[in-house]
Amino acid sequence: MKHMMKHMLMLNMFRNCLIFLCLVLPLKISAIEVENLYSAKVAVASQSNGDRNQALKNALRAILVKVGGNDIAHPLITQAINNYSMYVTQYQYIRSNNKVLLNVSFNEAKINQLFKASDLPIWGQLRPQVMVWLVEEDGFKRKVISATSNSFLPRVIDDFSQLRGLPLVMPIMDLTDLNALTLTDVWGRFSKPVAQASARYMAEAVVVIRVSNSSLVASQNNLLNCPQCRVNSLAVDWSLMTDAQNEHVQMFSEQYLGNNVDELLTAALSDITDIIYQQYALSTTHSNEFEIDVANIASLVDLIAVSDFFAELSAVQSVQLISAKGTNRRFKLSLIGSQQALLASLKLSEQLNRYVDPLAAPEGLEQVPVFYWGKK
Repeated sequence: MKHMMKHMLMLNMFRNCLIFLCLVLPLKISAIEVENLYSAKVAVASQSNGDRNQALKNALRAILVKVGGNDIAHPLITQAINNYSMYVTQYQYIRSNNKVLLNVSFNEAKINQLFKASDLPIWGQLRPQVMVWLVEEDGFKRKVISATSNSFLPRVIDDFSQLRGLPLVMPIMDLTDLNALTLTDVWGRFSKPVAQASARYMAEAVVVIRVSNSSLVASQNNLLNCPQCRVNSLAVDWSLMTDAQNEHVQMFSEQYLGNNVDELLTAALSDITDIIYQQYALSTTHSNEFEIDVANIASLVDLIAVSDFFAELSAVQSVQLISAKGTNRRFKLSLIGSQQALLASLKLSEQLNRYVDPLAAPEGLEQVPVFYWGKK
């Protein structure tokens, strides 16, 4: 009897510890630190001076889109593109798939200064991973396109990911995926099964993209009474969950009509990226101060590591330690941009985990957010 009671007590303690950990250590969100953010590979017609200079200019345009998050129309940006040589650090010719490319690297500090001088937002290297469920409808047949499908569509998605610096992942469609959801779940864009099936990929956002040459096209041609719409042979649409691991709130697109699937898919991905970008872009126009508590700082080494962590964030201009109590430290951060952008970036961190007290006041009334420091 004593042995049984002791066993029950240990089980209760273990369960309580699990509950505590679930409250203190929320589910990890997968974020990707984008590499080569300030370099680009662009096609070049030849190695002549004229073609090389045009390729360098195109490469800078691509970098400005990748760093800025979207296409930018600004006088200083236009001037910079015309003076592209000021920003180039090195370039080299490479061959890929029987094509000649120019691999160009640019000066990170000068690019960032350009955005600051233009009062334009920038996107840091830490970016959310996006799960892409792509369904292709060909006549009466539908199939989910996996990362290894015998289709050119994954290449289109991968090329876009490289171009815009947005980490995109496609399902592997193994037995786990096949048992987690059905084709109807994906085509019907049912948020709950899609979100549950996406959980194993630990993505911050989940998107379902539908590509059709039949039912979606027929639907549009019946709805829209215009000759121009009837000549379109393809339709693409999407639904997006920007916080798929919490509330499964979706937004839906209008349909993209046309005849070129590359262009339609790229247009859809561009609009999706713009929406995601708005949550993480860092405005350079305003600076403000923000206080944050970090717990579990047990040594001077930890304190230095946390300070360095904040100092390296794109959103943070300066860091100041303002108080200490036990293993808790309070920091004052001078921000570039909004508090919302900072918290969105911290949500992607593997080293800081936000503690949310279920008995505390609503989030809007919370004075100082509390995070737990955890070493990698």
